[in-house]
Amino acid sequence: MNLSRRRVFAASAALLAAPAIVRAQSIQLAIATGTTGGVYYPLGGGMANIFSRLIPGMSATVEVTGGSAANLQLLGADRVGMVLTQVDAAVDALSGKPPFRQKVPVRALMVLYTNRMQVVTVASTGIKTMADLKDKRVSTGAPGSATEIFAFRLIEAAGLDKDKDFRARERLSPAESTNAIKDGKLDAYFFVSGVPTSAVTDLAASPGQQIVLVDHADLVPRMVEKNGPVYFPEEIAAGTYPGQETANKQASVANILGVRADMPDELATQLVKAVWENRPELAQIHAEARNIRPELQKSSAAGVPWHPAAEAYWKAQGLSLA
Repeated sequence: MNLSRRRVFAASAALLAAPAIVRAQSIQLAIATGTTGGVYYPLGGGMANIFSRLIPGMSATVEVTGGSAANLQLLGADRVGMVLTQVDAAVDALSGKPPFRQKVPVRALMVLYTNRMQVVTVASTGIKTMADLKDKRVSTGAPGSATEIFAFRLIEAAGLDKDKDFRARERLSPAESTNAIKDGKLDAYFFVSGVPTSAVTDLAASPGQQIVLVDHADLVPRMVEKNGPVYFPEEIAAGTYPGQETANKQASVANILGVRADMPDELATQLVKAVWENRPELAQIHAEARNIRPELQKSSAAGVPWHPAAEAYWKAQGLSLA
């Protein structure tokens, strides 16, 4: 069951008005995450467990989705109460830029970790550069995912046409893409996530496969010129995946924890506090939680406005958001 604005307002009002002994009225929070082969899903599950255990009356659940774009559409439709999302997708949603048909009132609670674009293939395909993808069978990510948005922008920056330059273009999840490469039905795929990603690890650890991550950090300036300063170059260290012998120079984007602008302040504060104070527990679920750090809590990194309660919380922690 999802957390709509009406439920939030009604539940919050009931909690404030009721005697303490009966304040355990249930508040149901649906968290939109991503595909099961990425980082959003397990990390969101960990957050749901923390919220359900520590916030009185809270029952939090996770939703498996196509990723950031789908999450933000659900948030805009008031069908979920919280999303994990990439900043580039959140910025597009806030302004109502396609694929969003209307403006989404998304606000940031917290800047999470970095999402890294991974252009994944295996040595047997002969693909070593972005240019080598021409006339190959590729997947640009699940429909409604921020991977798809990011992949289209990267493909354009590489001087390729997403509709004309590939032998076939699929729209698969990372797990589906890995299986397709194993079966010889796909040559490469795009996926944006924290690292390591289970689907990529699965491919890299498969007998007879030598993983190749295609470098593309040199294309970041072209993407920034057209889409704004939401992308930046990073490296995936050698050895992140089995058999990965060299560092992968790639493009990255930040992730945020997002809610609607009209979420009640008290609830927003409880959510931020619960995540921030229980990062060690989340790190046991996925290593990327270790990268949720104080210095990342900057307005420029968040990309969209802070929820007022989150902004107040960070300032109370002594952080400068500028």
